Amino acid sequence: MAGQKTATSDLLLETVLASLDDDKAEDVVQIDLRGKSEIGDHMVVCSGRSTRQVSAIAEKLAQRLKDEYGHAVRTEGKGSGDWVLIDAGDIIVHVFRPEVRDFYQLEKMWLGQPETEA
Repeated sequence: MAGQKTATSDLLLETVLASLDDDKAEDVVQIDLRGKSEIGDHMVVCSGRSTRQVSAIAEKLAQRLKDEYGHAVRTEGKGSGDWVLIDAGDIIVHVFRPEVRDFYQLEKMWLGQPETEA
């Protein structure tokens, strides 16, 4: 389609981060998966303040990626609004309510435990 960009993983990541910023997502963490996993090049984890905001962030991100790159993304969990997974191919995005994010601690699985000072 005319006006659509070629979706490189770095360009997709830039678009994802801009969309999350526009929609006031909180505590955005970007995880580089290259060389760590075959599921994608990047993972982004963020929070919304309510189920309504989590769903809205996910919906707007999916629409923005469709509009800019011409392909639909897969989403899971949008109905509940507690944890929405957006699979954009090379970029995997998790949008959580803060309590759900604290419970699963997904970032720790990929980033490891931060070192504590003695």
